[in-house]
Amino acid sequence: MTCDPFSLPPAVDGPPFETVEGTGRLVLLCDHASNRVPAELGDLGLKPSEFERHIAYDIGMRGVTLSLAKRLGAPAALSRFSRLVIDPNRGPDDPTLLMRLSDGAIVPGNARVDAAEIARRKAAFHTPYHQAISAMLDSIVDAGETPLIVSMHSFTPAWKGYPRPWHVGLLWDRDDRVAKPLIAALRADGDLVVGDNEPYDGALVGDTAHTHGTSRGFPHVLVEIRQDLVADEAGQEAWAERFARLLPPLLALPETTHIVHYGSRAEIRRS
Repeated sequence: MTCDPFSLPPAVDGPPFETVEGTGRLVLLCDHASNRVPAELGDLGLKPSEFERHIAYDIGMRGVTLSLAKRLGAPAALSRFSRLVIDPNRGPDDPTLLMRLSDGAIVPGNARVDAAEIARRKAAFHTPYHQAISAMLDSIVDAGETPLIVSMHSFTPAWKGYPRPWHVGLLWDRDDRVAKPLIAALRADGDLVVGDNEPYDGALVGDTAHTHGTSRGFPHVLVEIRQDLVADEAGQEAWAERFARLLPPLLALPETTHIVHYGSRAEIRRS
């Protein structure tokens, strides 16, 4: 018998999120920080090696987020469950909230999930994570300040056989208060290919950025770093150091200190 070199990640125990205490109005989020699955769901019918892929979590981003939070003394909220359980970066009614097929992998444990099980997973994982984020943001508003949200993600180096040229991409909707100056700062470093709403479009109703940024009028941006650049600790620390240098100046921009409701391009398309 051939031994599988991978082992299953530990099961989720305790709260479905972790938080980092901090000061100031910059808030770091990491929706796909973990590849853990609750014990009652077992392995979802997947091989252990599948949990080391992007379908299970955003490789490298827990390390980047925690290092960045420590460097800046910023509060942070991170998920503690795999996106295969339920995706915290999707709205409660999004058809991709629970994936039955992801990047070519059939997820047997999700194949016959009914509405009651989806509701249970929402209540156990999705809702508490977003409530924790809301509480963090509310505390900043209660202190008389406007939160600035940076959501940390990573993307695969290739998609459907085509290499992705970007080192980092910034996703945004109609609110460009954080995205535009941060794109300019990253490009000014001179050593990066920076995507503007690449490799994905930042307008998605119900996702984390829409729920906590667009809907509440808080300045925000979603950061996507290519996974091969943050696959090890050295890469994670290097990117945390870069963003620790580039993010603080954004807090001094007058336009980021106010609540402004820009709306969403996705909402306009729906109307």
